[in-house]
Amino acid sequence: MRRFETGQTVVRRDVHRSGRVWSELALRVVDDTDEALVTACAPGAQARWPALYAQSRVQGDRSVRTEAFDAMATGEWELAAGVWQETDLLLWKPPTCWFSVNAFFAPDGDGRRLRNWYVNFEHPTCRTESGFDTLDLTVDLVVAPDLTRWEWKDEDEYAHVRRLGIVSDTEHQAVDAARGEVLMMLTERSGVFAQAERWASWQWDPAWPTPCLPLAVTTARREGAEERSGRSQ
Repeated sequence: MRRFETGQTVVRRDVHRSGRVWSELALRVVDDTDEALVTACAPGAQARWPALYAQSRVQGDRSVRTEAFDAMATGEWELAAGVWQETDLLLWKPPTCWFSVNAFFAPDGDGRRLRNWYVNFEHPTCRTESGFDTLDLTVDLVVAPDLTRWEWKDEDEYAHVRRLGIVSDTEHQAVDAARGEVLMMLTERSGVFAQAERWASWQWDPAWPTPCLPLAVTTARREGAEERSGRSQ
């Protein structure tokens, strides 16, 4: 398996079963081992995500997120350029697991503090030349910085994507198993949580430039042209 070098820019993409890109985010590699690919980003990192999702962030209207999932079910959506804001993100992704473990660091005086852990349930990693592909399956687990408390998030959206058929029965079973795996990791302080103190003190390397999407503009234009061509036939 090809390894990525520390400090290298990689792209995390969420890819729909149709092959269409749902979102992408530029990251820097922190570490790449058999155990996990660890990446990070900071405010200003380039992203692309569904236009309706971007609209919901601006308006603070979660109902628009529901519209975004409805569009995903039909296979028809537009991507909009975005920028990562406010937090530093550290992302720990085991290659075969149906989840990633994320740590969010918020501003605190002149520095940053660990705001919370965040477990994102998603497809196992499929490596690409420029990074890795997965697919966010909507449901999440928010964990306190000291690992003593946690709560499930977006269960309503998960039920909605289940009804839409975005998450199949097979994927649902994998998510259920992954939920149990993550809860065991928290209870036993295993996996990434065995090194929670180490990761909690992590800081973005100031020598790293803000991550940018390679050929983001070219890709967007090409996809737009292909879509317009398809509609005109």
